[in-house]
Amino acid sequence: MTEQHTNDTAGAGSPAPAESSPPPGAGAPGADIVPSPARVELDRIRRRWAQLPLQQAEARMPLLRRLLADLAPHTTPLLAEDPRGKVSSRPSEVGDPQEVVPDLGPAVVVDQLAVLVWDAYANGNGNGIPAMLTTARRELG
Repeated sequence: MTEQHTNDTAGAGSPAPAESSPPPGAGAPGADIVPSPARVELDRIRRRWAQLPLQQAEARMPLLRRLLADLAPHTTPLLAEDPRGKVSSRPSEVGDPQEVVPDLGPAVVVDQLAVLVWDAYANGNGNGIPAMLTTARRELG
């Protein structure tokens, strides 16, 4: 009898989105490109979110939906190449936040958050993200 082993970490509770090969300049495969301040805040948000009863999580969904909408522009490479050198909050090119980041409910919103944060750093647009995460965590209560 053979045992199958896997080192796949994707899924609920995963520390970072799985990716088969990192984008150019993202470091070695398997390296966490999210800096420590942002990673700590993501972990704190994940722990706090897991402690909330469903009704409280549903009541706080608008807070995390707003955060996802604010993070969406940071994940878009075209906006990173803006000649002004900065990412504006929710530019018109990004569109409606509900369309850009679908509402998949409270069960996966923290995973969506982790993916957007990772994508933002992968695209070189991580400026201000730790502060955004800290503010959202504090508002979660």
